[in-house]
Amino acid sequence: MSQRDYYEILGVSKSCTEVELKKAYRRLAMKYHPDRNAGDGAAEAEKKFKEAKEAFEVLSDAQKRSAYDQFGHAGVDPSMGGGGAGGFGGGNFSDIFGDVFGDIFGGGRGGGRQRSNRGADLRYNLELTLEEAVHGTEVKIRIPTTVKCSTCNGSGAKKGSKPKTCATCHGQGQVRIQQGFFSVQQTCPHCRGKGSVISDPCNACHGMGRVQEQKTLSVKVPAGVDNGDRIRLAGEGEAGENNGPNGDLYVQIHVAEHDIFTRDDSNLYCEVPINITTAALGGELEVPTLDGKIKLKIPPGTQTGKMFRMRGKGVKPVRGGAVGDLVCRVLVETPVKLTEHQKKLLRELDDTLQGKGSKHSPQTSGWLDGVKHFFDGLKG
Repeated sequence: MSQRDYYEILGVSKSCTEVELKKAYRRLAMKYHPDRNAGDGAAEAEKKFKEAKEAFEVLSDAQKRSAYDQFGHAGVDPSMGGGGAGGFGGGNFSDIFGDVFGDIFGGGRGGGRQRSNRGADLRYNLELTLEEAVHGTEVKIRIPTTVKCSTCNGSGAKKGSKPKTCATCHGQGQVRIQQGFFSVQQTCPHCRGKGSVISDPCNACHGMGRVQEQKTLSVKVPAGVDNGDRIRLAGEGEAGENNGPNGDLYVQIHVAEHDIFTRDDSNLYCEVPINITTAALGGELEVPTLDGKIKLKIPPGTQTGKMFRMRGKGVKPVRGGAVGDLVCRVLVETPVKLTEHQKKLLRELDDTLQGKGSKHSPQTSGWLDGVKHFFDGLKG
């Protein structure tokens, strides 16, 4: 048994709390563990590791700590009739490893505590109209999920009982299998890593601690969202196991196709059909926007495919930035189902246009010239 002061070895005061004691011990155990120290300093590191373990085993036991505070080493030295510290020689490396890292696997030597696991995240596909996506909205959704059982308050045990420490892993949730000089650590097959077992399960959740439920949530959709955007609702996912934290719910946005507009980032696009008279003579017509109607002036001689840009009539992006534009593409519509009188008028118009070439039909004239040069080139 080391005769150095145990508080001095761990670097803590005599009034230290249990948490401070564990923190100090873990720091020293990590620093001087034999697996982390090799070479010339191995022997000294092992000595300090043994001292730290011995000091912790005494001071972490309330009865032994009281005897040590009152009588010093004599109060805990077995050879002097004390309670005994256990020492390094009383266990193997897997025991020591469990002292340092046991809480990672569910409770360490104290045992009996169930490991809490965060609940799974959920995803909900929400379809919106273009108007709802651009202006923002609030919708109610109904989702299936798992929630903490209210009957047993998430413990999984029938009211009046509680989970028992697993006898196989002693509450650690892990078991160690010795293979020669090495020990392999794996999930306890009896409690499946929980560290505890339920002998008298809750009738409502059948020992799971969670139950299936439908719940209704209100989702605020900000203005400007687009396809693929996600809205996170923290804590609205599945309930965690053993009273662990809930997961999150991610609402995935899908914007339905619109009858008039298509969207590209912050800009809106639409096609505006006009008759041949308006295209030739010019005019004014009303075109829709998501905020109402506006006037669009069509200059004389407008050709199909001509683009007109309405500044600031698009979408304000959800992440900030300037409002986009509305771009209108003109389509000149050829008249159909003409009466004989209408056909006659068109023929008369066509007669007045013949021979005028590029004056009235510059694109047609240019195209015909190009065709002529093409065939001339083939002949040459």
